[in-house]
Amino acid sequence: MKKRPEIWLITSLMMFPQIVETIYSPVLPHIATAFDVSQHAASQTLSIYFVAFALGIIFWGRLADIIGRKSTMLLGLLSYGVGSLIALQSVEFEHLLFARSLSAFGAAVGSIVTQTILRDSFEGAELSKVFSIMGMGVGISPALGLILGSILASELGHRGVFLGLAILAAILLWLCVWRLPETKNTNHKAAPLKPLAVKMLNDIMLWRNALLVACFNLMLFGYYSLAPFMFSQLGLTEKQFGASGIALAIGVLAGSASNKRLISKGWPVDTLISLACIASLIGAIGVHLSQSSLLFLLPMMLTVFGFGIAIPNILSQALLNYKEVAGTAGALFGLAYYLLLGAGLALAAISHNLAELLLFSALLSTALSLKKC
Repeated sequence: MKKRPEIWLITSLMMFPQIVETIYSPVLPHIATAFDVSQHAASQTLSIYFVAFALGIIFWGRLADIIGRKSTMLLGLLSYGVGSLIALQSVEFEHLLFARSLSAFGAAVGSIVTQTILRDSFEGAELSKVFSIMGMGVGISPALGLILGSILASELGHRGVFLGLAILAAILLWLCVWRLPETKNTNHKAAPLKPLAVKMLNDIMLWRNALLVACFNLMLFGYYSLAPFMFSQLGLTEKQFGASGIALAIGVLAGSASNKRLISKGWPVDTLISLACIASLIGAIGVHLSQSSLLFLLPMMLTVFGFGIAIPNILSQALLNYKEVAGTAGALFGLAYYLLLGAGLALAAISHNLAELLLFSALLSTALSLKKC
């Protein structure tokens, strides 16, 4: 019988992309100052990050079906570490963009290969529950990232953040060499890419799910991209912004815990997703009404509560018809929603209005949740 991955390790790998992005968020004002660029340009580093992340998704997902899950994970973590070291030495903004792109390309392995390993190892209701546990880990990771990033940014500046990211990549690389099993079925060979891509392009429900994942992530990462400047305008510090991650973590954790409980009670997936959309929409309206004060954090918690419910259900159900080609199918699915997310963050950097971004994303996700066929 194939060995299943240890939950603590797979959760750490699932948290990795979230942590490394939120560590970076508090340093955005430092980036703008250190490289003498506008706040809009500094925020654009996030959109570029997710475009490169999307390309990494397709590369690592495909490679996982060819050479195996473990080898792919090791190569991706190595790529992330090298990108962080280049960022540490960068003195030109263009060099920083290249380094961030390389880091994002590598970090994608923590998302796509981790999901593929889970789909190799679990199925059905068990898979949904495992994804809920992963959701709890993802709920904690923003708080860890924001707090650690704010401390590093205030004490050591942007270089301290990049050094911390390189060290984190090295630790995870060592843990994977030591403890991560290979879960790829040796009887399964990589499916031809083009026919699978055509099939998935014509799958309307798959596009619905990709848009839903993008919308919920846009609400979460829109906060990381735009909130540092909102805190600055309110006269608050980076450490105070970092502490706000605790509030978001509580919201996501509450959503994930509620989701796990409702799944155990037999609630249908579509009902849970609709519930998440409504919660996020109410939260977005609240942020719009209270954005001139720190009170906007309260409805923001409701918005990410919806994230905690929605994401595990969408991800666990999206690729049920593609289990035999989990790595490549997951890569194509991830490519779609991360490109959508990158485009959304690029537009968010132009408008620079968190409330508008949340309202748009919540309204779109609510409309999508009504489509069941």
